Amino acid sequence: MTDSLILPENTEILMDLSHFSNFSIIAVFEKNYDVDKQIKQGDNSIGQRKSKSKSEKNKVKTCKRKEDDLVARLVDVIEQMIKEMVDENDGTATICRSQLAEQANCVPSQITYVLSTRFSGGSGYIVESRRGGGGQITITRVNHVGPAEYLKSIIDSVGDDLSQQQAKNLLVNAVSCGAMTSKEGTAIMAAVSDRALARVDSDIRAVLRADIFKHALLGLMVT
Repeated sequence: MTDSLILPENTEILMDLSHFSNFSIIAVFEKNYDVDKQIKQGDNSIGQRKSKSKSEKNKVKTCKRKEDDLVARLVDVIEQMIKEMVDENDGTATICRSQLAEQANCVPSQITYVLSTRFSGGSGYIVESRRGGGGQITITRVNHVGPAEYLKSIIDSVGDDLSQQQAKNLLVNAVSCGAMTSKEGTAIMAAVSDRALARVDSDIRAVLRADIFKHALLGLMVT
């Protein structure tokens, strides 16, 4: 004889599990137990976890953008510092990487990066490293004969590929030196921007940009 389980009045039998033991076991739930509600609560919980995960990813992306903005601003500050030193010394200035890095509150490699991207060939400056000079570098502003010669020097300095930032730097310097008008620089920048070349495969985008950039400058030289 098996024992029986007495059920409260507010419960109902959902399944007979008596065959699992030597006494009657009745799986019960309260009559007001809302299964659909519990499923929805479970779905909401999953949705909340997904939302939290997406929120965390967005926070990471935001931090990355802020970091990139800070680096870009630092590069601009260092560039301006060097240009002011060149202006104050009649077009030629000798700097010490470590000292300038200390003033800008950055690492010396950041100074090297600015010199290679903002003061490279075609930018209107000549950068010379002094061996045995304790990291001293001389920056000299070049006074070109005319716009055509300056544009030619830019073309000669551009390699097989060109990034959007490199194109921007070269155009800004060309406008500031009077080799082209602001309108011409803006038009060329629009033609070689990432947005204009968005449909071009990323592997060859920089190569195509360099070709367009050079031909645009050649067009200015013959006008």
